[in-house]
Amino acid sequence: MNPTLAAWNKSDAASALDAMLACCGARKWAEAMTALRPIASVLDLSQAADRVWNTMEESDWMEAFACHPRIGERKAALATAQSTAWSRQEQSSVTMAEETVVAELAEGNALYEARFGFTYIVCATGKGAEEMLAILKRRLGSNRADELREATEQQRQIMQIRLGKWLVE
Repeated sequence: MNPTLAAWNKSDAASALDAMLACCGARKWAEAMTALRPIASVLDLSQAADRVWNTMEESDWMEAFACHPRIGERKAALATAQSTAWSRQEQSSVTMAEETVVAELAEGNALYEARFGFTYIVCATGKGAEEMLAILKRRLGSNRADELREATEQQRQIMQIRLGKWLVE
């Protein structure tokens, strides 16, 4: 068994909850994951994370989204320290982007929030700033229902990547 998972299975509830909140800021999701302990394997953890995520509602999604900084920014108000560190790593390509791209991302973030009512969520891992900007521009043409589905899928991908990071740190 993965040593991080084994330790998490035996940890106190508050510590276990904190670990899950770093991976996904939806408290209901983190509490449900913590309640599932012990989880036997990394595969079981990954599958449980998706199963639980699929039971969440819009208020839970919004809570998770609020824990992400806007693309190009450094910190979200509700983010844990670990989540903030991971966000910096995930969005590192923006720090090397041209000023015009960074400015367009900031403008696009504002338009997106005004249109949809939540932060633009994209799984930034492995994506350059220009690619994230192109995705943002495309998604601005969506309707709210489709965009909410896309954002929840992006959050699910981020959650899975962060679970993997947590398991190896």
